Order: sequence, then C-alpha cells, then structure tokens
Amino acid sequence: MPIRHRLLALVVAALWGLNFLAIDASLGHFPPFFLVALRFTLLAIPTLLLVPRPDVPWRWLIGYGLGFGTFQFLFLYWGMAAGLPAGIASLVLQASAPATLVLGAVLLRERVRGVQIVGIVVAVVGLIVVGIQRAELSGVLPFLLVVAGALSWSVGNLCNRKAAAAEPMRFAMWMSIVPPLPMLLLSLVVEGPETIHDSLASAATPEAVPALLGLLYTVVLGTVVASGIWNGLMARHPAGVVSPFSMLVPVVGMSAAWIVLGERVTVPELLGGALVVGGVLLGSRRSLSIPGRRRPSRPHPAGATSTGGGPVSPEPAPGPTAAAGSTGPDRPADVRR
Repeated sequence: MPIRHRLLALVVAALWGLNFLAIDASLGHFPPFFLVALRFTLLAIPTLLLVPRPDVPWRWLIGYGLGFGTFQFLFLYWGMAAGLPAGIASLVLQASAPATLVLGAVLLRERVRGVQIVGIVVAVVGLIVVGIQRAELSGVLPFLLVVAGALSWSVGNLCNRKAAAAEPMRFAMWMSIVPPLPMLLLSLVVEGPETIHDSLASAATPEAVPALLGLLYTVVLGTVVASGIWNGLMARHPAGVVSPFSMLVPVVGMSAAWIVLGERVTVPELLGGALVVGGVLLGSRRSLSIPGRRRPSRPHPAGATSTGGGPVSPEPAPGPTAAAGSTGPDRPADVRR
C-alpha cells in the first residue's frame, strides 16, 4: 500500500474508534432504539432521493440491512445504554470477525484453515476473559447484548458477500433504508411515544447539543466518510492488507474513552483485549500473501501512476473482494468498524 493509503486507513480506524464516543454522547439524550431509527432515517432520505439502487437481489440488500444495520446497532446501542462502557464496546464488537469465519464455513461451505481455527479460539478466549470481568463489574447482560450485535454483523457480512455488489458504497447506502421502520416500531412499543416525544421536544436545548453532535458524527463521519474511504481502499488492495488496520479501532476507542470519559480498564480486560485483537489478526492470515509465491504482474493501463509504495490503477474494478471487507459499527463492509 502506498503511504498515503496507509494514512487513510489510519484515519478510518480513528474515525471508527471515536464513533463509540459519539454514540455514547447521543445515548445521553435519545433512547437507544429510537436513536438507531433516527440515525438511519437521516441516511435513508438522501439515499432514496439521490442514490441509484444497486444492481443486487433484494434478498441480499434486505438481509444486509437487517444484519448489519438493524440488529447490530439495536444490540450495540442497547448494550451501551444498559451500561457497557464505550471503550469495551469497541473491543467486544470485534467478535464479528471470528463469527463471520464460523458462519461462512457452516452456511457458505467456505474453507477454514488451521491457523484461522487457532485465531478463532484465541479471540473467543479473550472475549470470555473480558466477559467474566465485565460480569463482575457491571453485570453480564450489557456484554452479551453487544456480543449479539457482533453476531448480527457477521450475518450481515455473509449477505454482503452473497450480494457481491459491483458498487459497494451504493450498496452500503441503500442498506440504510431497511432499519428505520422496524426500529421506529420497536421504539414505539418498548420505549413509548412519550419518551420519543420528550427526546425530540428537548433536542433544541443546550443540554442536547452533545447528543446532536454525536448523531451528526455517526451519520457523516462515522458512516459516509469513513466507509467511503474504507471501501475505496478495499477496492484497490487485497482484503488481507487493508482489514488488519481495523484492529486499531478498539485501540482508539478504549484510549479515547479513557482520556475523554475517564473509563478505566482492568488488567484482565487488557489481557483479554490483547487476545481478541491477536486472534482476529491471526484469523485474517488466509488473505495474506504466501512467502515465496509472487502474483503475476499485470500491465498497467496508460496513465496509471505510482504513488509511494507501488502502482495504483486509476480505475480499480470493485468486486466481491471489495464488497466483502468490513468489521466496525459504522463500517458497512466485512472488516471490522
């Protein structure tokens, strides 16, 4: 990867890591289910008006919208509202990566190699360590809710792969039309019209400014900007080169939560977090280049330029690899956030 592309990948990891602080700020004013509906409504309206529908079957678009958009953020926001700290949430959501490998092997008959199995086991052990520590500090329910969000994300990843969208950003934007209605109905039933009305009626007060800024951040920077950059990188480079940068998301998230929110992380949680990150990195080795084997070189089209680390085609052809990459709450592809 050219240096400027590595810097862009670092920017995305920072944006996604800070996204958890923005969610935490928004949850300080809006109820969690309504906040999910509000977030995706702000994305769905301009999408329906301005973005052409991607050429993918509706079943995969709806499946991705339910898995990645609806249930992932339903459980993530619910778990954070129930008491899971923002920094720990950014770590636990990384469970989507090993879960995607397992579901891909079971449902899509994808081959899982020995090193990937070891990575899955290491990551699961790390999650168990974090879960046990969280259960002692604040109860196990918030932790399990965010784990459910990670599993939902992995289901969305499989739909993303099956869709194999030629234009992944357009596919990701159209995903946003799925969550608003089911989340609004759920909010009306569970949280009630009065709670929704109160949160909207007081949205113009000074006390609601952090929540509104957090909501704006998640929509514009966390979703549109970060996902746009990430999908562009996934279209230009192998997934195994780009996706490890997502492991910086919990590093940024936990560090920012400690600096800004004063969240403290225990030693067992740090050890468990290291196991999770290490396990996910180990499990991603399937896509890495094999020592001693070189790819055949391709002729470069006229006008292609080389920047920093190597040649970059001016018109990359996005395909299943680009569509399949993503692991973060706002990163609409199979990485991970």
